[in-house]
Amino acid sequence: MSKKNKKIRVEFRKNRLERTRVRDWTQQYKDHGFEQDDPVLEERVSGKGELVRRRTVIAAEVEPSQTEDLGFAALPACDTATCQKGRVLSVHGLVSFVENEQGEIYQCTTRRVLRTMTTDQRHVVAAGDHVLFRPVPHHKRLEGAIERIEPRTGAISRRSKNRKQLIVTNVDQILIITSAAEPVLKPNLIDRFIVSAGRSGIKPVICINKIDLADPVALQPLIGVYSQIGYKVIPLSATTGFGIGRLRRVVQDRESVVCGQSGVGKSSLLNALDPGLNLRIGGISLENQKGKHTTTTAELLKLSFGGYVVDTPGIREFVLLDIIPEEVLAFYPELVPYENQCRFPDCTHSFESDCAVKNAVADGKIDIRRYESYLSLSGRNSNANTPLH
Repeated sequence: MSKKNKKIRVEFRKNRLERTRVRDWTQQYKDHGFEQDDPVLEERVSGKGELVRRRTVIAAEVEPSQTEDLGFAALPACDTATCQKGRVLSVHGLVSFVENEQGEIYQCTTRRVLRTMTTDQRHVVAAGDHVLFRPVPHHKRLEGAIERIEPRTGAISRRSKNRKQLIVTNVDQILIITSAAEPVLKPNLIDRFIVSAGRSGIKPVICINKIDLADPVALQPLIGVYSQIGYKVIPLSATTGFGIGRLRRVVQDRESVVCGQSGVGKSSLLNALDPGLNLRIGGISLENQKGKHTTTTAELLKLSFGGYVVDTPGIREFVLLDIIPEEVLAFYPELVPYENQCRFPDCTHSFESDCAVKNAVADGKIDIRRYESYLSLSGRNSNANTPLH
């Protein structure tokens, strides 16, 4: 991967350094009076002083595309002779649990240069990351420091507080868990996960849990729509065990992530898949039919029958990240064949006349709910009530 190390200028966050100028004069006066020396009345800021937020770091020379997924422009060089390869199992604040190639689990901090380089991500390390870490001697437990994060593939992320929140990295399929009842099924949330997975090259698998609480006949139209498009749909029941064998074959020897809203039974399904996981489970609120957060952080779990799976916290809102309206259509395969049949080459398929997509919806060739989902994700939902021609 690495060619050679070189010096590179990178930007750091604004709060990387402490304030040089003392600001708490009032507090000092109350505590000590004016016994200290006279303060410096002038301060000169040089162009190369400590207040400059750009630094020269020694970085491994790699392709620019390999650093885009990391969120910063360089892979800091490190002494590979003193480092071990590891996989991040979970992240708890400033501490990451990393498993090395021998199966030992280290509690690791993150190298300061990684934590302070400018990035649009809320947290620089995520569950599933491949890292290089340096073991730190400790007489009671295994500790270390993450020196470098390797380039990522197959990342699921969302927008949170106007920043990028990585949910998981380096997976090859996503299990979109929803429930037939308690809480109610949300097809639009399924579509959002499908679009996010498609942008990252991850295979989506739709899992409908709690089918024992609903009429199977009522679910057939929804299952049929997604199945005809080409997505795998698995009806499940963690309570009765229905479909668990099929799901086990799907995740065996793969690296999967389970995502869905709170209360749909993600942890319950994983316990049914592999009882040895013994994950904590919770119920749903009787007042609003929303799930209670039981899983609080994404965690990479090794399956006894082969493969890994990442259990994630319940998501009540999934906002797509950095997607433009023109990209959305590509993730609705049933709409793509009609795209070039519209009268206008720049047709948005929302309000224009002689639109082949709208005609296909009116003729029943495209599911109207999926079409409205496309309008919503592409930011054209204000025209969703436009009559179809």
